[in-house]
Amino acid sequence: MDEKTFQSQLGDLLARISQLPEEHRTRLERVAEETRDRRERIQRSISELQDSIDCLRLSVKYLVFDLEATRRENAYLRRLIEEANRQAQEDHRESDDEGDAFGE
Repeated sequence: MDEKTFQSQLGDLLARISQLPEEHRTRLERVAEETRDRRERIQRSISELQDSIDCLRLSVKYLVFDLEATRRENAYLRRLIEEANRQAQEDHRESDDEGDAFGE
């Protein structure tokens, strides 16, 4: 039920209650007001929950973005390390080959 319909029906109910005898009217008016207050609290809670969910969604998007960036950086650094290791092995082989050539 949307807010406009709720308020309309509550207004109709309060108008009907106002036509009742005093002994019934007071109690029913109090119940109607409590119902209105509960509805407002529920609407506020729903709004706060929606805001929290929106914030959570944004946080998750940032975390996913950060994770993807970290993975890319990790892959790049691994390639650099592998290249450095290959270069070091080649340099080591070349120095071993030169040492063998001098030792002959």
